[in-house]
Amino acid sequence: MRRMKKVVLLVSLLIALGLFFGKKDQIRQTATESGFRMNITSEPPTLDWSLATDNVSIRVIENLMEGLAEYDSELRPKPAIAERWEVSDDGLRYLFHLRTDVFWTDGKRVTARDFEYSWKRLLDPKTASEYAYFLYDIRNAAEYNGGEIKNPDQVGVKALDEKTLQVDLKKPAVYFPSITTFTATFPLRRDAIEQHGDRWTEPAHLVTCGPFRLKEWRHEYRLILEANDRYYGGRPALDKITFYVVEEETTALTLYETDHLDRVALPPVAIPQYQNHPDYIHAPFLRGYYYGFNIEKPPFNDVRIRQAFSMAIDRSEIPRILKGGEIPATSWIPEGMFGHNPKIGLGFDPEKARALLAEAGHPAGKNLPPITLAFNTDPTNRLIGENIQAQWKRNLGVEVGLDNMEWKVYLKRLREETPSIFRLGWGADYPDPDNFMNLFTGASGNNHSHWKNADYDRLISVAASEPNEIKRVALYDEAQRILTEREVPIMPLFFAAQNLLIKPSIQGLEVNAMDLLYLKKVKRKPR
Repeated sequence: MRRMKKVVLLVSLLIALGLFFGKKDQIRQTATESGFRMNITSEPPTLDWSLATDNVSIRVIENLMEGLAEYDSELRPKPAIAERWEVSDDGLRYLFHLRTDVFWTDGKRVTARDFEYSWKRLLDPKTASEYAYFLYDIRNAAEYNGGEIKNPDQVGVKALDEKTLQVDLKKPAVYFPSITTFTATFPLRRDAIEQHGDRWTEPAHLVTCGPFRLKEWRHEYRLILEANDRYYGGRPALDKITFYVVEEETTALTLYETDHLDRVALPPVAIPQYQNHPDYIHAPFLRGYYYGFNIEKPPFNDVRIRQAFSMAIDRSEIPRILKGGEIPATSWIPEGMFGHNPKIGLGFDPEKARALLAEAGHPAGKNLPPITLAFNTDPTNRLIGENIQAQWKRNLGVEVGLDNMEWKVYLKRLREETPSIFRLGWGADYPDPDNFMNLFTGASGNNHSHWKNADYDRLISVAASEPNEIKRVALYDEAQRILTEREVPIMPLFFAAQNLLIKPSIQGLEVNAMDLLYLKKVKRKPR
């Protein structure tokens, strides 16, 4: 029987590989000496870094571009395009001094004006960026983004000259240099955007200033990046990077095993088999996985029902089905990050959950409207969804339907017609609890729950400026209790882990808790 199962698995994998090759041009059978190949799980929704919110788009952008700062190996911000910065004694003014040897791929110098334009474009209400709130610590940024102020010159971002950017904050923010590492804050070329409109991110039009440049984008198949000879840090060792769009994890694993990919994330079913493989890497991940409620849609406009659904989940079952070292979670700030407190949140209590459901007028789920759990297409998401669907049936007596959608369709659905329950994750954009807690403020463009709470927003705002660590933790503890115990617009489920295979010929690929992939540092060892 075991041998038969292995044969069936092998045949399935070969069919999957054949289908991939049948639809597309065949991937080279042998690795190029100076290339790096990996899969991405979907077509990037956009390469406009003012609009990109997903990890697929950001994965590509972070190798095409750079910002004022980047992270060192300890995830501390260090100078990048800014050679240095100064902070006023009151913490309200930053002066970023730019390098003079940074050029766009068309030969023009990167200037402070490119940053001023980029940041004000991010905040412009017409851009409709979900990441605009990232700059709300800046004076008048929220007011401009919200339409209260019409003149962008009133926003506290100004190029004093070609190499000096002045930023004025409305309150001190201890993490602000980390904000400048994130893709949404990277510089932009106004002339390119105005000339080409929505097509400015096409390979023929896209100008960038990072270690690689976009050579090819064959939609739904692959993106090819080539080394940027103008990069201020010196030409990368890799001649090119190829990102293949491979949605199925098992297909990606087959491509890795047949030497067509150099890095792959392991699907849950394969983790036990590869844990002793020489290419296997297990690493922590500052990433939370949660289910959110649309609190405007019945029955989840009743907090008791939201609490009941959260308390009816035994989160300890999730690591057993995923097998990747995930950490069950009822709180939201991830393990390994300042402010993490695993004692916060609603634990598994099916008896209390049933009592709350009955108190809300729906004993054993009686007379509840149809409920659907929505998630983007992915085998791991389906595994989790089916498990929790069964738990809600077992512990509450409630039938919940499942609805999976392709990634771009799913993102649009979240924005335009948010499902009653939806799946999302959040990985650290900067390693500070503000990045996780700010996500659910009323001003956040990434808060799809439609939930707003003035007390929560106030706590997050005060915590951002609090220099005393003990007081800051207390503020985040109280905010997390509002988020995960009292109001429950979301149900944290677990903190993720990284389970990867990386070819031994790939050198300098650092695996970090933020899953940053700085490929400018990577070399391929000659065979």
